[in-house]
Amino acid sequence: MSTTTLRTPPAEEAPVPDASPRPARKRGERSRAGAFASHGILTVASLVALFPIAWLVFLSLGPDKDDYLHPGRIWDTMTFGNYSFVLQHTNFFDWMKSSLIVSLGTTVIGVMVAATTGYAVSRMRFPGYRKFMWVLLVTQMFPIAVLIVPMYQILSDLQLIDSYLGLILVYCSTAVPYSAWLLKGYFDTIPFEIDEAGRVDGLSPFGTFFRLILPLAKPGLAVAAFYNFITAFGEVAFASTFMLDDSKYTFAVGLQSFVSEHDAQRNLMAATAVLVAIPVSAFFYLVQKNLVTGLTAGGTKG
Repeated sequence: MSTTTLRTPPAEEAPVPDASPRPARKRGERSRAGAFASHGILTVASLVALFPIAWLVFLSLGPDKDDYLHPGRIWDTMTFGNYSFVLQHTNFFDWMKSSLIVSLGTTVIGVMVAATTGYAVSRMRFPGYRKFMWVLLVTQMFPIAVLIVPMYQILSDLQLIDSYLGLILVYCSTAVPYSAWLLKGYFDTIPFEIDEAGRVDGLSPFGTFFRLILPLAKPGLAVAAFYNFITAFGEVAFASTFMLDDSKYTFAVGLQSFVSEHDAQRNLMAATAVLVAIPVSAFFYLVQKNLVTGLTAGGTKG
């Protein structure tokens, strides 16, 4: 009797796992290609944003008013003479004084009015409070050309034409509505329990507002202050209409003195524009720490 032996084929060996597996990317982590692309886009965007400023500074160093037509000539003839002429032979410091008075006045008065308005609408439920905020929003719909004539008549009746106070009030009428909406949204993010704690401690509504709420609202106040300052500092139409004395011109109106019907001193305009940017940059530096927080926090609650 014969027997057969069945041989089973050898089992296939399992693949040996890689000793050094490729690490998986964490959630939200970009690949090298994605990081390179994002950095490239940001670099291009930065160059696009900085080019006008660099071009303005470059033109301000040209000695001739027509150098902007032939910018290559500026490399061999660069000079700071335009800055010396603007500082010594124009009303530059009068323009600076007027701009700072009007801008800082608009900032202080505008932020104060907007803060009290936004806080009242955020915390108090008086009849018509919603309609009141919508009325503030509707005022932003009217173009400046429509507002100039009635505002001129009002300022003339109040004898505020060619006065800093009149121009400050005009700027506040355009800046306060937006600032009130902005601060109302920011005050909504502050817990109401803080107001209740202030009342328990014996504070009046004004005491609660000034001692507890305002310190917490610094980022929102910084954004409102920056908006009010920029609105007043760079505005042209109202300033050129309501200010008649050239010694009371703001920077934006003073720049127009370099342009006439038959001539335009663009090199002096460029130098003045560079000097004008210094106060704005300084103000931005003072409030920039709170700008991002204030811009984002106001939109978290309607």
